[in-house]
Amino acid sequence: MIAVLLISLSGCSGMSTRDKNTAIGAGVGAAAGAVLTGGGAVGTIGGAAVGGIIGNQIGKDDK
Repeated sequence: MIAVLLISLSGCSGMSTRDKNTAIGAGVGAAAGAVLTGGGAVGTIGGAAVGGIIGNQIGKDDK
């Protein structure tokens, strides 16, 4: 699983830091949503959406 994550992240080399944070947040959120709902589609999609939003907002300038 870790190897798949590292390989998939290597494809993100042209992305900005904020884009990477969004993608990572969506991935972590999807995994957490799947675990919490026993693999339910709604939980997985909801987790990905929430994780993507959180990842997008991490490190955002307050200016």
